[in-house]
Amino acid sequence: MAATVKTHRKLKMGMVGGGPGAFIGAVHRRAAQFDGDVELVAGAFSSDPGKSAQAGHELYLDPKRVYPSYAEMARAEALLPAGERIDFVTIVTPNYRHYCVAECFLKAGFHVMCEKPMTFNLAEARKLHALVRKTGLIFALMHNYTGYPMVKLARDLARGGHLGTLRKIQVEYPQGYLNKLAISGGGVAQGKESTWRVDPAIAGASNCMGDIGTHAENLAEYISGLKMVQLCADLTTFVKGRRLEDDGNVLVHWENGVKGILSASQISVGHENDLSIRVYGEDAGLEWKQEHPNQLHYKRSGEPIRIMSRGTDHVASLSAAAAAATRLPWGHPEAFYEAFANVYRGACSAIRAAVMGGKIPKNALDYPDADSGLRGMLFLDAVLKSAKAGAKWVKVGK
Repeated sequence: MAATVKTHRKLKMGMVGGGPGAFIGAVHRRAAQFDGDVELVAGAFSSDPGKSAQAGHELYLDPKRVYPSYAEMARAEALLPAGERIDFVTIVTPNYRHYCVAECFLKAGFHVMCEKPMTFNLAEARKLHALVRKTGLIFALMHNYTGYPMVKLARDLARGGHLGTLRKIQVEYPQGYLNKLAISGGGVAQGKESTWRVDPAIAGASNCMGDIGTHAENLAEYISGLKMVQLCADLTTFVKGRRLEDDGNVLVHWENGVKGILSASQISVGHENDLSIRVYGEDAGLEWKQEHPNQLHYKRSGEPIRIMSRGTDHVASLSAAAAAATRLPWGHPEAFYEAFANVYRGACSAIRAAVMGGKIPKNALDYPDADSGLRGMLFLDAVLKSAKAGAKWVKVGK
């Protein structure tokens, strides 16, 4: 267990990965420090010691706390006095390193924030899930879309009976940035990420479903509160020469007889980051789009469509969680960084209580955890089995 030090201070954060040229590491650093109660103090930013040192220099860190490897970082930080060592580590490496890094830091007594998917494969996910339970440490998984206020409103409407008995869920995540085998030109989405994600030795057995399909799965289960029971998946690699799939379509049966469709694609030309979800009940439906995150469409049978906007008193009356996740008055757009920051705020509230003593606030538990990570890997495992069997129905494990 991590040491408990009762004092008033910022939480100390370490990072593994996120070095020169990485996109998501910088997003995590900004989001973690968004509320001013977390400071980055250490890191092993690359498997290349020189690049790790370069990143530490650019981030103004003490060179003594910029490490050539994550293992050395965990050992050295654990030897520092409580209150000086890191309180938690953020893992932003490619998928194949998630398990070994998380295991190392959990065994050293540190809380963990990890990028999704949780692990390289299901076997690792089960082992990591068991380790988190054994240590009792905080493990948070960065499914950032759960941090949007209007996603929290959608959850409270769907789970609170405002739609009536749930019947159907449609969730899709089309992108177009992998439409060609060789990507040229600029843009943060067209560099390093788009190469390792299609390498099975680094990404795992799936590209499209592992990268963005798991986001769609998590969003559907987060809003509905339902688990997938069985599915039928069809995966395709449209671009010749690519080793992993770039498109997937899944028929899904959720608990309580709810049915639906989940699709993810990275060859849908013209789409950028077009995650959207529609949930239908007996009395009403709702729709949310990631590219227009500050609004939720609420549709009751026989009535005009209501467009609910983030930050209004009406939304606050329906969802305390949505109100708490709102950072600006209505009319001032909030989006990607704020959603990340909301996930960090929940997880860091729990970490603060664990590190400094005191009761964990109820709202602090509203972040994806090891259970969410295992669910994502169970989904991915079932998708791969179904597709390999020729789009056969497969049960989603527990």
